[in-house]
Amino acid sequence: MSSDTAASPAPRFRRLLPDPGGEADLAAAYAYPGDLRRPWLRANMVASADGGAWGPSGRTAELSSPADRAVMGVLRALADVVLTGAGTARIEGYRPVRPREVWRGLRAGRSETPPIAVVTRTLNVHPELLAGAPPDARTIVLTTACAPPERRAAAAEHADVVVAGEDSVQPEAAMAALAERGLYRVLTEGGPHLLAELAADGVLDELCLTVSPHLLGPAASRIVAGEAPSHSRSLRIGHLLESEESLFVRYVRS
Repeated sequence: MSSDTAASPAPRFRRLLPDPGGEADLAAAYAYPGDLRRPWLRANMVASADGGAWGPSGRTAELSSPADRAVMGVLRALADVVLTGAGTARIEGYRPVRPREVWRGLRAGRSETPPIAVVTRTLNVHPELLAGAPPDARTIVLTTACAPPERRAAAAEHADVVVAGEDSVQPEAAMAALAERGLYRVLTEGGPHLLAELAADGVLDELCLTVSPHLLGPAASRIVAGEAPSHSRSLRIGHLLESEESLFVRYVRS
């Protein structure tokens, strides 16, 4: 980290809802429900003001900001596991979570960083995401019975490989596999195809959405995309925060 970055003031978050006024404590605002007896699946996504899920590069970097990255860091620190699709892992350059990306005080009694769980049918995963994870936060590969056996065997040398479906990874099976490992606080960062499948299957409990102050036009996809069945879910607002012209909405399933 450069000295300029280290000297940058931390973003401040203003509460708008449900109790307007004052500065928000992110750890308290995004705390998971207590005494969970089943996995609680939270999604964290960013979208432009006109609904685009990524910028001209095909990545979310153009939509992000220091405030958005601060929220992402807190959400990862609070989570037991970070769930992502293989396509997003490749495009966004996912690697094992580094300790400096989380708030260590929020991980008492747990591994220093949350493991990554990647959903993949082909097992096309960057080697460092498999072999570079610490022993207490091994990457979890959620794949299918149709995945190439040789790739499954190679991945299993460094990661925990779980078959969670025949032709595609089934969301309920994936959640059950995480629960078996005691990973109840689940954070998914998409991408849009995985989020659509999770929402359609009814396993999504909340959506943390950053609304970025940008217009992208019709080319960019929405935060849900792909071939998942059409579905409708009612949400309620848990809170609304503002920082650096971005809005941070926490929606919870009704």
